[in-house]
Formats: sequence, structure tokens, C-alpha cells
Amino acid sequence: MCADKTDTPTADAPDYKDTLNLPKTAFPMRAGLPKREPGWLARWEEIGVYDRLRDKAAAAKGTPAERKPFTLHDGPPYANGHLHIGHALNKTIKDMIVRSHQMMGHDARYIPGWDCHGLPIEWKIEQQYREKGRNKDEVDVVDFRQECRKFAEGWVDIQRDEFKRLGITGNWADPYLTMDFRAERVIAEEFQTFLMSGVLYQGSKPVMWSPVEKTALAEAEIEYHDHKSHTIWVPFQIVDVADPVADAGKASDTPPETLARIADFSGAKVVIWTTTPWTIPSNRAVAYNPDIAYGLYEVTGTPDECWARIGDRYLLADALAEEVLGRARLEDSMWRRLRDVSADELGAITLAHPMRGAEGADGFWDYDVPMIDADYVTDDAGTGFVHTAPSHGADDYESFLKRGWLDRMTHNVGEESEFLDHVPFFAGLRVLDHKGKEGKANAAVIDKLVELGGLLARGRMTHSYPHSWRSKAPVIYRNTPQWFAAIDRPVGDGRDAYGETIRTRALRSIDELVNWTPKSGRNRLYSMIEARPDWVLSRQRAWGVPLTCFTKAGALPTDPDFLLRDPVVNARILEAFEAEGADAWYKDGAKERFLGDDYDPAEWNQVFDILDVWFDSGSTHAFVLRDREDGTEDGIADVYMEGTDQHRGWFHSSMLQACHTIGRAPYRNVVTHGFTLDEKGNKMSKSLGNTIVPEKVVQQYGADILRLWVAQTDYTVDQRIGPEILKGVADGYRRLRNTLRYMLGALAHFDEADRVDAADMPELERYILHRLAELDAVVRKGYAEYDFQKVFQQLFNFCTVELSAFYFDIRKDALYCDGDSLRRRSARTVMDLLFHRLTTWLSPVLVFTMEEVWLERFGQDGSSVHLQDFPDTPESWRDDALAAKWADVRRARRAVTAALEMQRSEKVIGASLEAAPVVHVADDAMLKALKSVAFEDVCITSDVVLTSDPMPAEAFRLPEIDGVGVVFERASGEKCQRCWKILPDVGTHAHPGTCKRCNAALDAG
Repeated sequence: MCADKTDTPTADAPDYKDTLNLPKTAFPMRAGLPKREPGWLARWEEIGVYDRLRDKAAAAKGTPAERKPFTLHDGPPYANGHLHIGHALNKTIKDMIVRSHQMMGHDARYIPGWDCHGLPIEWKIEQQYREKGRNKDEVDVVDFRQECRKFAEGWVDIQRDEFKRLGITGNWADPYLTMDFRAERVIAEEFQTFLMSGVLYQGSKPVMWSPVEKTALAEAEIEYHDHKSHTIWVPFQIVDVADPVADAGKASDTPPETLARIADFSGAKVVIWTTTPWTIPSNRAVAYNPDIAYGLYEVTGTPDECWARIGDRYLLADALAEEVLGRARLEDSMWRRLRDVSADELGAITLAHPMRGAEGADGFWDYDVPMIDADYVTDDAGTGFVHTAPSHGADDYESFLKRGWLDRMTHNVGEESEFLDHVPFFAGLRVLDHKGKEGKANAAVIDKLVELGGLLARGRMTHSYPHSWRSKAPVIYRNTPQWFAAIDRPVGDGRDAYGETIRTRALRSIDELVNWTPKSGRNRLYSMIEARPDWVLSRQRAWGVPLTCFTKAGALPTDPDFLLRDPVVNARILEAFEAEGADAWYKDGAKERFLGDDYDPAEWNQVFDILDVWFDSGSTHAFVLRDREDGTEDGIADVYMEGTDQHRGWFHSSMLQACHTIGRAPYRNVVTHGFTLDEKGNKMSKSLGNTIVPEKVVQQYGADILRLWVAQTDYTVDQRIGPEILKGVADGYRRLRNTLRYMLGALAHFDEADRVDAADMPELERYILHRLAELDAVVRKGYAEYDFQKVFQQLFNFCTVELSAFYFDIRKDALYCDGDSLRRRSARTVMDLLFHRLTTWLSPVLVFTMEEVWLERFGQDGSSVHLQDFPDTPESWRDDALAAKWADVRRARRAVTAALEMQRSEKVIGASLEAAPVVHVADDAMLKALKSVAFEDVCITSDVVLTSDPMPAEAFRLPEIDGVGVVFERASGEKCQRCWKILPDVGTHAHPGTCKRCNAALDAG
């Protein structure tokens, strides 16, 4: 709207251009971030910004200006590859949290960390071995571990540089690594607290097992993909109708009439359905649900190629009978329902294994198969009966556990998913091969069932199935000896403020000690911990911290002396780990060394399983928050911030581990972000070609554009990113940069002599100060609540709408053309106040650009915007009555500018200064407000007439602004050759072609 004061004057008038106070700045509109950002990084490292902030806090200790520590504890990424866009999102959010809290007066510490143990790294080394034709098992374990360590060290250095390039601040010179000797010592020490408290035990239960990686996996290491499975319908012959309770030597609780009624079950069969045929050899029960309606069905006719026979009788869930019999190729006319089957009747049935009596099996399957009731059985799919193999299913295992039947567990499948040598017919056959592809076990089991007449139907189906997130291969449930932490067993350490067990402490911590952003995070973690089983601590791998314990040779896990619990032995182990790292456990003579002279090494077995890597990362609170000088006083982090998948990962394991060792959650706040998708909302995949690599974004746009994308998005849900989205972010950045550039130009040569007290300023300036006071509260609250999207949206709208399109546009005339007026000095004072707030408020997001803006004004004297705090904003700046008045002024202005825009678009005028509109205002209060300000300046016109007269029919109106009408009139007079306003007095002053204001400015020199 404002005329450009640098235009060429008319031929017959003097050139007053050099008399204008034109903006002066070398700040370029073109950012050039990709090339310039590394220079600022080097400068920050040279002046030691992070260390100077720590020194600043130390100097204030014990004074009224003492800064309260604030620690965001870094969830460690794996040191095994280049950064992906999820890393960039994660670390940028963390950086904005740390920087904003630092600038709000905290001593905000950030110690970056890396997870260096475990399968991700070990798997990479094994891949290298395989490519060279080497076998990992033939390599000395210490040498292998050293290769893993070297691999991790290399990636730590690479990722550190990549993170720093994103502008992430922190103690990069001294990060934490889970493979540091001190860390390995503390991890072992934390494990020993589980050993000594009595919650550690060795058990045998089914766990998710990767045959490719040959180790147990935690739920956090699992992802689900579609998988094509065999499906089989298997009849189990009823062999007994006696009460299984009575068979166990107890008094029968089955009514006699029920026993009499089920006599006609003789020869009938219970049909199960499964997608894992390989588990049939390990079947030990069939489950039913008492709440499901069951029936007895008889085959009355058969087609060709059908495994059913006329007269066969099957027990099936009524809701599924038609589908099951149809799978057996039986048409509706070929079967009939005989009668209902009650839950009491089902509980009285005993079955035979479908391979019972197989020739050559030597009676391997000649055991009874009981019917058990279970609420997890449904009639949504299958048959209404569930084949139960307690060694290969979680529900199956729990059913046997509560009945005390763990002696019936099978051990038929080995670590490579192969049937062990004692299993008839199938010994050596694998469920999955070494690459995770289907082995021969399923087909062999199906063929044997066909041979034995033990199959009713077969098929294939595609369904969601668990896979290892590293090898991408399917996993199996497999019964293996593992080490567990009992989460419902009293810890007995006296730290019972939140309960006596790990579970109760965790659940109370979630509700009483932790704030959740977003709030849904609470429900997610609570439900997981409420329902979870005991924690599987052990992994059958080599690279990690071992379970530093010994077991009594020949003793059973249930024996009281099975585990060696000796503080002296523990201390020897810890001393060695501190000096040599966990490799000490694997060196020759380690057992003798640690047991010392107190125990006979022959009587004790050394455990070589390693700790679940989640135990490592869950222990980081101990060796980072508790033990480091730059940790926390109480060992509790102010914030843990990770992706939503970490509710089952790091948030979860840290909670369990800390609730055992310190009695409560190790964090006060948990902030969670979603996953990053492409522009269409699809998951990123190299095969789809839709991945966004941070390095490429930085090379094209600069890191600040990537950071700005993070700030603009709602990170609490899944976010989208892609070329078009990044273009939009870059466009917004340019608008913001233009606002900052204008401020710099307007502030050229501003000094304290120019400063004006707020009380002496014109209303417009006081209104902007009021808006700053409002924004100060919004910014601080938003940053404190980790709501970066709200902070940036408010600041961006303020800069582009309220400043560039309103305040700067209005005050451009005064800044350029006024002499040393109160109005100009007030405007420049406000510009200075704006500058200090906007550069600091935006610096947690745009770390490079705000540094550039700051240095452009204050020079390279060792200063940095990142050494500043958010300026205190006086409460006296707030003036709600003034704000309400100026809300009316701005509404009326919108009507005027819209009316003039119509005249410009129709070529009636070229600039708004050619106008002197008549503004009809119906509301007396609004009219009074408009008359009390220089409304012509507000509208950037040469004059304006305000009236309460009824608005004529031709008056321009905006539908959303009632009671304001605008009639266009041209300004009268001549154009001032200095300010371009058209005024009646132009040409009547000493300086040719000037108005009164410009003439006075020229006189003042």
C-alpha cells in the first residue's frame, strides 16, 4: 500500500532521495543456507557456545539469578547407519526443547548418546563375515566383540557430524555410549541389583524367536507384515469321556447325567484350525470357550476327493460349522446337526493326538490331550476350538501355567527352527531356512497328517505376521530357557513409596509422577505395563553386556542355591568391567578370576547370555543422569522424548528398570512424536522411491528449512514430508526472512539516545507493545508445553500479518520521511524491542538464520543469539482497552484497503496515496476511535474523511465488517516530491515541491 520513496522524482523537481532515512543493511534476501550454515557451526564450536552456557549457569549458582537445571535425556539411536528423516525429526524436536528452556532461564543440558550393543550392530558384522565366507562361531568371541566395538565407533563419529549439521546443540565432545567401560560397568551393576533382590529367575517359556538371528526378541524388536501361511483343519479323536479332574486323582465334579449323555461322543472328533502346522507335533491340549455355542455334527454324504467319511461326527462352534464343513468340500445336504454340546460336556472329554499310534513313532504322541476352557477362544474364525501348544504360544503357555502343567512343556524345536533329533519323522526339518524363507517342516507335518488320516481340510491364507525388524524375516514362538525379571515379585529394597513390585511402582509412576505429551501416551504405556508378562532379560548373542551371574552345577532353577548371590564376587566383576569393559567376562580364566578362592569353579556355571539391549538403554539414567557431573541432582530427567514406538521400547524398559533400582519412573515428562510419511501419507520405503534423506534436504535448502518443517508440523501425530511440502516451507521462510531484513534496515545506527519510554509513545507503538506482551506469554507457555507448532504459527502470523502487512507498512512513511520526530524514534524503539524478542523467540527453531540476523546487527565480537535469554517483557505493556480500540481501527482499515484495492485493480489509481476516501461509520464508539488516531496514516492515504452520515448506496462494504462503508475520493493538492503524499500545502514551503512535514525535516538537516 505504501508508495516507494526511492522512485525517480519528476523532471522539474529536486531529487530528495538522499534526504530520506532509507533502510541500510547488508543482510541478503537470498539466504544461501546450504553454503553458509557450516560457517556458523564452525563459529559456535570455536567460541564454545554450549560450554559458555554451562559456565554462565555455574557463575550464577548461589545468586538470585541461579538457573534451575533442566535435562532432556537422550534416547540413544543405534550406531549403525546414516540418519533418516525420523532421526532428523527426533533430534530437532529435542533441540528445540533444550534451546527454548535454556532461553527461558534454565540451565538446559543435553548429553547426546548412542546405543552401541546388541543385534543391529552384531548383525552388520555377521553380514560382513558371510560376504567373506566366514563363520561367526569360528571367531574368538573377544575378537568378534572388538570388531563390533570398532564398527559402532565409526558410526558414532559419522552420525555425530550429521546431527551437528542439523544445528543440534549439546555436549558433543563427551557423549554417552553404552559401550563405554564405565557404562558397561554400571549396566552390570544395575543387573546385579535384580540378581540380589530376588526378582531374577531362569524360566522356560515361549518367546518370540528369530531363527535367522538365532536369538529371542522383545516386542519392541518386532514389526508386522503380510505373510502367506498354510492353514489346516485337524480332527482330534475323542478317546475318553471320563472327567479329566477325576483322572488327575481328584473328586469328579462332572454331573453323572452329563457323563451319561456324552456316551454318544465315542468315535467323534473335535476339529481345530491352525496357521502353524509345524506346531501340531507339540500339541498338548485343545481349548474351548464356555460362552460359545457348540454342536455335534454328522457327515451324511461325501463328494469325490474328500477326507471326511459318511458317519463321521465332529464337534464344532455353531457359528463356524458351515464354513468348516464347506472347507472339507461337504455341501449343506451332506451333513446334519445332531444336538447341542454344553461346556460341561466339553470339559469331560479327553482327546488323542492326531499322530497317536503312528508307526515308527515309538509312542511319542501316545499321550492324552485334555480339553481346557479359555476366554481367548472365539468363534470369529477357525472352528471354535484352539490347538494348544504351550511351548509355542503365549496364551497357550499362560493356560498351562495357571493349571500347574509346566511339566508338560515340550522342547521339540531348536534355535534354527529345526525339529530336534528326538522328534520322529521331522528331525532336522526347519520351519524357516537361514534366510527366513519357508523351510520343509510345515509341508512334512501336513503330509504326515494326510498319511495318517488326520486332516479334514487344508488351504493357504495371507495375514499379518510378526517379523524381526532387523532381518525382516518371520519369527516363531519357541520355548527356550531364558532369564526373567519377575515384575510382580516384591523387590524388598525399602523403596516402596509407589509400591512393592516393579509393576505397581510403574503404574503409580505413570499416573502420579509423569506428565504426558500428548495425553494419549499415558494410556498407551499404562495398558502395556498393566498387561505385560515378566521381562525377558536374556539374549543368545555375543555383543553386549553379559548377565554377570553364576548358576550352581546340577541345581534346578527352582532350588534356593541355584544362583550365586555374593557381593564380593559382584564387586570383582564390576572392578574388572570398569577397567577393561565387559570383554573381561569372556577372557580366558574369567570364571576363576571372579569366583576367587571362595568357590570351586567346577561347581558353578558361568552364564554367557547377554542382556537385552533395552536393559542397556533402560539403564542409561544411572550412568548418565545419576553419575555424570552434568547429570541431575536426583537422577531423574525432566524429559524423555522419542517416537510413539518407544512406549513399548525405551519409555517402557526405562520405566521397568528404574522402578526396580530407584523405585520410580526416571522421568517427569514424556513427549512423543509420530512417524514420518511421504506427501501422500504412505510409509517411506526405498523400494517405493519415496524416502526423504536429511542430507539431501540440507544440501538443497539448508538445515533451517528442515527445522522449520518440524516446527510447522503437529509432531504428536504422523507427519508428511516431500518436495512440494518443502517448497511451501521454503516460501514461508522467505516471507519471514523479509520481515527480519526490514527490521535490520530500519534499525541502522539505532542507539540508546533514540530510545523512547513506552508511556511516551504514540498509540500504534503501544498497541504493538501490547501484542508483544501477549505473545511473550504465548511463546513461553508454548515452549514450556513443547507445542512448537503453536509457537511458530503465532510468531509467523505476527511477523507477516501484523508487522509486515500492518505495522511496518504504516510506519514506513515515518521511518523514511520524518525528521528526528517522537513518532520515528518511537517506531525505531519498538523495532529494537521487536528485534530482541523475535530473534530469541525464533532461535530455537531457526538456529542458523537467527544467528545470522543477530550477527548482522551486533557483529562478530564473540556474541551469539544462542547465549541470550528471552527478554523480560514488562507487564505494563499490556493494555487490553487499547487493544480493543485498535481492533476496531484495524477492522475499519480492512474495509478501506479493500475499497482502494478495487480502484487500483481497475486502474483508477496507481497508489493508495492518490486517495482521500470518505469513510462512513455507523458505530459511535468506532467513529470516536478512528478520529482519535491519524487514520489517514493507518490507511496509507493522503487524507481521509470520517463521518457518521448514512452511507450512500454506492459505498463499498465488506460483508464481514458491518457498519463501515467507503466512498472513493481522490486526494486534492499536489504530490510531495519527497514523501509522495498529495496534499493542499505542497509547493507553499521553502523547499520546492514539499509538504510541511518534509520541509521541516529538510530544515532540520
